[in-house]
Amino acid sequence: MLNNKANQTTLRAFSQSTFVIAQKVYDGYEYYDFNEKVYERLIKAPFYSNLSSEREVSPYAAYLHDAVLLYAMGLQELLKAGQSVISRPELLQKLRDKSSFRFYGATGLVHFDEEGERNIDYSVYNLQVTDGIPKFVSVLTFDSHTKTVRPTALYHFVTWPKGRPPKDKPNCGFDNELCEWVYQDVTFVVLLVALPLLMLSALAFITFLTCQKLRLQDRLDDANWWRINYNDIVIINERKGTHTMSHSTGGSTYRSRSSGSQTIASSHSYGLKDNTGREQIYSTVGLYQGNHVSIKYIERQVLSDIKKPSILLEFQVMRELKHENLVQFFGVCIEPPNICVITQYCKRGSLKDVLRNSDIDLDWMFKLSFAFDIVNGMEFLHKSNLKSHGNLKPTTCLVDSRMQVKISGFGLWEFRYGTKHKVFDLDPKYEVLITDMYWTAPELLRQTFLLFNGTPKADIFSFGIIMRELIYNCEIGPYHDVDMEPKDIIERLRNPALGEPLRPSLSTQLCNEGLITLLKDCWSENPDYRPPFSTIKRRLREACPDSHVNILDNMVNKLEKYANHLEEVVEERTNQLTIEKNRADRLLSSMLPSYIAEQLMAGKSVEPKGYELVTIFFSDIVGFTTMCSISSALEVVSLLNDLYSLFDEIIKLYDVYKVETIGDAYMVASGLPISNGIKHADEISTMALHFLYAISLFKIQHLPNEKLKLRIGINSGPVVAGVVGTTMPRYCLFGDTVNMASRMESNSLPLKIHISQSTADILRQIGTFEMEERGDIEIKGKGLQKTFWLKSKVGFKPSLVEPSSPAHLLPKVEEKKRLVAVSTSRAIDSEQCKGLRMSTAAVNDIRRPPVIL
Repeated sequence: MLNNKANQTTLRAFSQSTFVIAQKVYDGYEYYDFNEKVYERLIKAPFYSNLSSEREVSPYAAYLHDAVLLYAMGLQELLKAGQSVISRPELLQKLRDKSSFRFYGATGLVHFDEEGERNIDYSVYNLQVTDGIPKFVSVLTFDSHTKTVRPTALYHFVTWPKGRPPKDKPNCGFDNELCEWVYQDVTFVVLLVALPLLMLSALAFITFLTCQKLRLQDRLDDANWWRINYNDIVIINERKGTHTMSHSTGGSTYRSRSSGSQTIASSHSYGLKDNTGREQIYSTVGLYQGNHVSIKYIERQVLSDIKKPSILLEFQVMRELKHENLVQFFGVCIEPPNICVITQYCKRGSLKDVLRNSDIDLDWMFKLSFAFDIVNGMEFLHKSNLKSHGNLKPTTCLVDSRMQVKISGFGLWEFRYGTKHKVFDLDPKYEVLITDMYWTAPELLRQTFLLFNGTPKADIFSFGIIMRELIYNCEIGPYHDVDMEPKDIIERLRNPALGEPLRPSLSTQLCNEGLITLLKDCWSENPDYRPPFSTIKRRLREACPDSHVNILDNMVNKLEKYANHLEEVVEERTNQLTIEKNRADRLLSSMLPSYIAEQLMAGKSVEPKGYELVTIFFSDIVGFTTMCSISSALEVVSLLNDLYSLFDEIIKLYDVYKVETIGDAYMVASGLPISNGIKHADEISTMALHFLYAISLFKIQHLPNEKLKLRIGINSGPVVAGVVGTTMPRYCLFGDTVNMASRMESNSLPLKIHISQSTADILRQIGTFEMEERGDIEIKGKGLQKTFWLKSKVGFKPSLVEPSSPAHLLPKVEEKKRLVAVSTSRAIDSEQCKGLRMSTAAVNDIRRPPVIL
């Protein structure tokens, strides 16, 4: 959809000025799926083409199809005429007969003119917008048979710039031959008008030239950006003693004389400390425009060619090389005897110094970080105008204070040495210079005269040798384990005819197979087989997926991960705290009524409350003492847990409150802590019937042939309820109603529901329960009392309930040990069974099958 106003304007202008002439498209004929059918044929026998879709079918297939079809039609005509099919002149004559062949092929209508040329119908297409969708539609058609142009139904939608189509011939002709008289009459008028305009243009041109001259002067002043006044540099640390420089072929080493002794150090390293703790200064360090810089003096003291275009071009190329893994170039001083190059200062010296420093322990993270820094810097260098480094080695890989590698030692060859070529010299007295050739590619060593900047493929070889030193943490060179003189090593590298190409050793103990393969590819004898740095970066990540770009990023990533992880931990702990709080609330709510638990958690005291009429339920197991005598403590716990878990699921279906369980006794009340009118007797009685139904289907795990027999007692009346205790608070019921309910249970019979007179009176009001009078029985402390048996309820159908085992009901190890300690033998006596108290924390030790009620 074209919602953008600018896009609509552009599309409108495009549609008003653009027409496309193309072959006419025939819609709705039998070749609409031609490409799809060709694709289906090509991928099958005998072609077995590797085309992936019908879109890859060549458009010439349609023309080939029509040509073959035309040829077949010509042969058919010859056969009908009784002529020979191998007679070419007759066949051509038949094909040229335009009246004989006129058919619709895959390319549209096929017919020919008198010369045997095919006539093709064309259409003129115009870009029009329909329902917000731009589409090229046919507005004119050219019929090749009748040689006429006809408009289509969409022709009147074409918007012409002047409201009508252009004429076949311009008003003044194609060469203005029809309007010459106009030019003759208006020449004088044009000159009168143009003369003032020419004067204004000349004035404007002179002004423009003046501005350009001023800008050119500014550019000339800026062209000397590379020149730095030596007095503008504040020297911070300077090498002690006089030095005589003897640069190597790459300018990477020099000899420094001090007090008659000779030391050889990297000219690119500075800032490390020696064994005495004093900082080693290998290069003069200064402060220039607020930046710490390294001052590298050069051997040339005569710079007559400083203004050469090639040298100025070197300065410009160095100025454009700005990357986090390249040493920044500030400029040069050309004031003898202080001719020097000013570059970025790297505090920790070169990679060689870092490897040689025993105080720095390089783990795998540091090594990979250094490798990625070198790869990133070299990849940028190869894509720049410099194209290659030419002197890549550990001494030209500097390490800054952030332990990030910055590559140096590239460019400015002509400025430093007055030439772009160097000569290899294998004189044994220059052993240090020979060892600097370890990182030079073999194809370069075989050349006498070589460009200083080398080649990109040679840089890949140098990186492979450096990477091997990083892996092995070698501070004495890559060929430390080769028992050969430096000159012999270089000769072996230069001359492949001496045997197998010499390369540093590799071991799978220090690097994986991926790195070994990568290094071997980098120092391949054939430069064409060496991968570019973009490929090296990818393969490094594949070989070491946990690596990072540099150490600082690694530390930042770790901090970010730690912060994110800390947030996740806090969130997780908060969720766990919330879960535990909810679990504690549920546990407290299971021990106490919810509104009482809320008051206790709020720190409020709970006053006792009296209820005028509630119904109390008691039940116990007949023969529980005998069962305990033949069962272990854990089996008893498992039995009671199974049973009470089942009861707990049943009471969820009714408006009742579980008060407590004591041993095999189960106590439930209704009508409190929230009153429910007279429904309490109905709820308790229905629940009791449900219990009897459930107990008939209950299976004892360790006594599968035994059946539990439950006796139940129910009584209704007033009670007082309140919370007792503070350490383990209990919601207790007090009053004669509770005692009477207990007496109803103790005087009940197995699988019977024994109810009192008060409960029976309430059930009669409800009218849906069937009761049987038991008669007067002696109740301890009450004398003779009239009681009843509860038989059934009209329309009552027990629901199917499956006991569950919530996580908070899992037994504690300490409680289990205490229960095991109760019995010194397999049997426990009746007193222990009576004293055994069960809580909601008691659970199963044996997985129970679901019980269907």
